[in-house]
Amino acid sequence: MARSGITVEIQGAARLRGRLEELDDAIVQALKKAVKEAAEAVKADTQRDVAKDSGNLQEKVDIKYDDDGLTARVGWHDPEDFYAHFLEAGTRRAPAQPALGPALEAERGRYQGRLTEEVRRALR
Repeated sequence: MARSGITVEIQGAARLRGRLEELDDAIVQALKKAVKEAAEAVKADTQRDVAKDSGNLQEKVDIKYDDDGLTARVGWHDPEDFYAHFLEAGTRRAPAQPALGPALEAERGRYQGRLTEEVRRALR
């Protein structure tokens, strides 16, 4: 059985899900824009820093959106890219060469600012 790809999720409105229908459409669009910007930043950082084996992992890191654009899954979605997990976490014989984890951590510090700025723009 092939392992699934390695991904991380960037969620735009986990705490607001129940209240999304009450929000103005401009706010929802601002949240979606912030999620997309964050996902693109994680993807770009991951592509820049991933081990350059055959170039496969660099080319195949991708974003999949769920929840009508409020959730983004960034990473390797193809089961054939299962070895990305071994690069991220390392093995007994090979040290970790993480790219997705550090990209996510870098974005974690910027994400709240992205959300805040996009909502402020929508409210102007």
